[in-house]
Amino acid sequence: MKQVKTPIQPVDLIIVGAGLAGLTVALNLAPYGQVIVIAKSDFGETATAWAQGGIVGVMDGKDGIESHIRDTMTAGAGIVDESVARFISECSCAAIQWLIQQGVAFTQDLDSPFGLHVTREGGHTQRRIFHAADATGKAIHQALLYRAQVHPNIQIMEHWVAIDVLKSRHILGQISQHNEPKGSQDRCFGIYALSKEHHEVMAILASDVVIATGGVGQAYLHTTNPISSTGDGIAMAWRAGCRVANMEFIQFHPTTFYQPRSRSLLITEALRGEGAYLTLPNGFRFMSEYDARLELAPRDIVARAIDAEIKKHQLEYVLLDASHLGEKWLKEHFPTIFERCLEEGIDISKRGIPVVPAAHYTCGGIVVSQDGQTDIAHLYAVGESTYTGFHGANRLASNSLLECVVMGQRVAQHLRNHPSNRYSYQAKLWAPVAKCSKHDLAEMSRRRDCLRHLMWNEVGIVRSQQGLEHALQEIQNMQNTIGDEFYNDQMHQEGIELRNLLICAECIVLCALLRYESRGTHYNRDRPHTLMQSTATILTPSRN
Repeated sequence: MKQVKTPIQPVDLIIVGAGLAGLTVALNLAPYGQVIVIAKSDFGETATAWAQGGIVGVMDGKDGIESHIRDTMTAGAGIVDESVARFISECSCAAIQWLIQQGVAFTQDLDSPFGLHVTREGGHTQRRIFHAADATGKAIHQALLYRAQVHPNIQIMEHWVAIDVLKSRHILGQISQHNEPKGSQDRCFGIYALSKEHHEVMAILASDVVIATGGVGQAYLHTTNPISSTGDGIAMAWRAGCRVANMEFIQFHPTTFYQPRSRSLLITEALRGEGAYLTLPNGFRFMSEYDARLELAPRDIVARAIDAEIKKHQLEYVLLDASHLGEKWLKEHFPTIFERCLEEGIDISKRGIPVVPAAHYTCGGIVVSQDGQTDIAHLYAVGESTYTGFHGANRLASNSLLECVVMGQRVAQHLRNHPSNRYSYQAKLWAPVAKCSKHDLAEMSRRRDCLRHLMWNEVGIVRSQQGLEHALQEIQNMQNTIGDEFYNDQMHQEGIELRNLLICAECIVLCALLRYESRGTHYNRDRPHTLMQSTATILTPSRN
């Protein structure tokens, strides 16, 4: 590393991630300061934009809130933080109203008391899901992204890859401890980021940093997540010294379109909520053998049922049959799915959709307070990259977008109430980096594929002690073989993401080995019982 002058002027806030969580923080804080939003790919490549089903909105008072909390805690298999669930549920009505104010066009229903159509999804005992047809995430993301792009205090930087948290040891000169939290041993001063356009690493200073990078679905062979979901923020926070929790709870979406040649197309849970059912190729409806709630059982139960049937009958997929709902109704309520399946040669009004489970949501992540604070001063996190206690062992459908809005607003409110000084320190920076050779890129791609196969086979829907121990050994071997020098000398997005995936995969396996039971999305056939009482699985890194 060498000493250089920071090329970008310090700002009040850096947000790593341009999905719903990050944009919510940005829009709520921008009237009070300068905000930079970092996006490592195109703006549209976020898990938010791909979300189909909807967002929870509890509009019917106390009874509705209590019902939503019960459903959340039931799906979370007993380790949901009830106080967090209550806070988020109580804020859900205001969250929907805020999104409407931002220009989100939810599907209307003039016969509804709210003027908006409300649907139901698996695990919910009531209709409380607000949606924009079957492309809710896209509608929300487009509305908020437009607001952010036209805001004079928000600068969105595409094609920048966040590398690491910039801490006190990276700052040149004397650091003032004025207004630092009592007992604080270290703090965040910004981030290091790679410009993909100029192929150089820069230090970007900020009073505060918010991680909003989403989950780690790309650690698995089959996933509904975009290619950018490589656990960057979780790994950055871990390297900085932050705890992570409940990483063993990876939610597998039960129904993704079986298409081995391309990414998994998510078939929204709302389709089952409206009456679609699962069958074997011979037409047998099998969910009655697994749960009384049939297709509306929580996702972990449905995913394991499908996985079991596929293995039992040596199938490549099962079928999700919605043909009885009729062509007109399907086109009106699920136009995106209808068209996408038609592109793949499936008319869902005439035949079942071939589906398989796929890694979908990271229920754990960076440990944060109810204000989004991590273990490092001035470093915050929000959204899927965090552990708030809201999702427990299995996220309830459509609670994720709700958490992004409510916690994003909460973080912004906390930052407004606790303004930080803007710093103009100089930071250490990487020397110019060499471009990776084709051989190195091919090797990183090969290792990434090996990791994804390993995680799918050994740390997937059904796990075992031997499989987990084997996965841990293989992951650590890969980490030791590559080493940190490779990343520092040949800085490239592929290498940055591989390092992050390996760290997150290791955390997933370590958490899984520490859980002496099966619960929620974590099922270990060597430990199939569920303990009477259980808590979060928390990992603590060594401070750097």
